[in-house]
Amino acid sequence: MKTFATLLLAASALTLPAAASADNHAHKGHTMTTPASAAPLIDREKLFGNPSKAGGQISPDGKWLSWRAPHNGVMNVWIAPVSDPAAAKVMTSSTDRPISQYFWSPDSQSLMYIQDKGGDENFLLYGIDLATGAERTLTPFEKTRVMVVGSSNSIKDKILVGLNNRDPRFHDVHLLDLKSGELTLVMENNAYAGFLADDNLALRMAVRPNAAGGMDYFPVVDGKVADAPSDTTGLEDSLTTNPAGFTTDGKTMYWIDSRGRNTAALIAQDVATGEKRVIAENDKADIGGALSNPKTGEVEAYSFTYLRTEWTAIKPEVQASLDWLDSRLEGDFGVQSRTEDDTKWVVWNDPVTAPTKAYIYDRGAKTLTEFYTSRPELVGAPLQPMHPVEITSRDGLTLPSYLTLPPGSDANGDGMPETSVPLVLMVHGGPWARDGYGYNPYHQWLTNRGYAVLSVNFRGSTGFGKDFINAGNLEWGRKMHDDLIDAVNWAVEKGVTSADKVAIMGGSYGGYATLAGLTFTPDTFACGVDIVGPSNLETLLATIPPYWAPIVAQFHERMGNPNTPEGLALLKERSPLHFADKITKPLLIGQGANDPRVTQPESDQIVEAMKKAGIPVTYVLFPDEGHGFAKPNNNIAFNAVTEAFLATCLGGRMEPIGDTVKNSTAQIVEGADYVDGLADAIGG
Repeated sequence: MKTFATLLLAASALTLPAAASADNHAHKGHTMTTPASAAPLIDREKLFGNPSKAGGQISPDGKWLSWRAPHNGVMNVWIAPVSDPAAAKVMTSSTDRPISQYFWSPDSQSLMYIQDKGGDENFLLYGIDLATGAERTLTPFEKTRVMVVGSSNSIKDKILVGLNNRDPRFHDVHLLDLKSGELTLVMENNAYAGFLADDNLALRMAVRPNAAGGMDYFPVVDGKVADAPSDTTGLEDSLTTNPAGFTTDGKTMYWIDSRGRNTAALIAQDVATGEKRVIAENDKADIGGALSNPKTGEVEAYSFTYLRTEWTAIKPEVQASLDWLDSRLEGDFGVQSRTEDDTKWVVWNDPVTAPTKAYIYDRGAKTLTEFYTSRPELVGAPLQPMHPVEITSRDGLTLPSYLTLPPGSDANGDGMPETSVPLVLMVHGGPWARDGYGYNPYHQWLTNRGYAVLSVNFRGSTGFGKDFINAGNLEWGRKMHDDLIDAVNWAVEKGVTSADKVAIMGGSYGGYATLAGLTFTPDTFACGVDIVGPSNLETLLATIPPYWAPIVAQFHERMGNPNTPEGLALLKERSPLHFADKITKPLLIGQGANDPRVTQPESDQIVEAMKKAGIPVTYVLFPDEGHGFAKPNNNIAFNAVTEAFLATCLGGRMEPIGDTVKNSTAQIVEGADYVDGLADAIGG
């Protein structure tokens, strides 16, 4: 089953990994005694520095192992023969930004990766020839964002890519020859958000937004897009319905589809007859993932994730493999790479209370060989279990959530502390995304410092059916925020924390939620940390990246339409900027100067408004970052500031800031004096 490459809203929205929390103009507090005090302090470097290895894969021909690992302090791509894993060599030469995504060519003759500049999200595609080690830029264009449209099992030396170098709003489809580097135009695109291709690298479907906020799906025959769509969605199904690929023979097309139901099911459609059949559905969660045969493209297993992920195999031999792995691995696991003949898998394993590992699973020999431990320095560290919980909102919605407690606070292991502890409410980005179960460095870091951490899937979060998503429409700063307040009240009622010891923090939409928390509900939180969060929804929508233009109607329908008087009034009403004078609690803001999603003025303007109102704020700007902090030194520096901020605000433990800020590109634009130790750390 080929990946459907399109600019879907869920993949484009205001999402990044949860950020950190901090305190800036609080009183000079003292570190209080917490249950975590007896546990060793885990160094930030061990949690947020470069992992030893990550992103392990096996080449389609089964001859090579690959992974990401540091080279001269920057994450690069390495390979080694399967027959001699110790004979590792680095294949890429990034000296600045870490390489976060790479993949094998279908013929196993080259590696490819994408990289942007300074976090601007103009990702280019690079290729490395395995035999010579030569590297070249496969999409050598400025201000261009590449997307992979299709790859093939039968045409292994070519792929389809989308490029928006002609018109930044739309991706033209090109055939890329991986050997020569030649790009051949397949279709000029002046209207479509994405395309679906088959194993012959022929375009089979084009996707275009419609006026209802949904998508229209047009058949493509012999390179010509049909005049009328074969399928369509409205707004309610737009985030839970999309085509998911073809089988290799092109006879079956898979759909993730919520039409006529609440949760998205996995559907198989006979291309010749149009007949559809349900492969799998779940009444609590959308289809979450699928394993398809590397040769045939047929789905062999699928997963749903409500509180935790559950896999079910269609093929008995795949079920036998999953059962065999389950009997030998502690915690959750999954398949992250497979050989073309499907005899070997690279399997990840997340025990939560120990660092993630990867294994090489030989299905025929029934052997499991350790590939690597991602962070061996965390072996034996006091990592804490994560507790899935269900919280009921004031209007009866169930909010799937995750609670992690400080070491020593839950002696009987029932998921509740013996006595209340300070709490950090960590809000995910998106908002059309979700929190999930598993090892989370922010949960582990903050619990180690003495705080409980609660992550809540508020209405609007994805994965729990279209009704849950659509309950968040036009509810930014209102019912979506009410869900967060209800979660805080739940934690207080359960004795997890006390009402005066709760901080809110998050990145992207989570940053917006932080600003909303300190402006719309100024008495609820003791302090807040906003990372790349929008302060003004009107200016946010006016500055979205051009390649989001095809889906802007969905933003308008879900947030508010600035082109109507009612929509504009709603956006102003829900924008924390206009209520900055209501802030009474410490606020820390982190921003990347090159962020194309939430641009720097979103942070600048609320900082300026607070200054004019005489309200203290601490503002940290990174000139070489975008939507989040990709460079470990920068991420560690911001987290060091956050840690000192929270220690002042909530009284937890802290590792000194030390030289972390000096060793980063951080600019303390405002408020160094409002975080204990920050002015001294920067020499101010």
